[in-house]
Amino acid sequence: MAGEHLPLGDNYFDCGLLLFDRETQDVHAGASGCGCSASVLCSLILGNLERGVWRDGLFVATGALMSPTSSQQGESIPGIAHLIHFKR
Repeated sequence: MAGEHLPLGDNYFDCGLLLFDRETQDVHAGASGCGCSASVLCSLILGNLERGVWRDGLFVATGALMSPTSSQQGESIPGIAHLIHFKR
């Protein structure tokens, strides 16, 4: 599975893109992953589950474990992801 492309189509939402408009806002690299994830989870996702719009879904919050020391030493930046399965 590693390296394969999975077409997600309309089944995928990016939290940062739900909060900001790249066409009208100068956000450069985006926004805080943890802030965007929490905002979208507590509003859109949990709200739609509560109202019965969605029956289940996967929520994956991703990020990078940034360390100035590691970066300065040429080390890699490890990534991290937490997956939550919601089911109504």
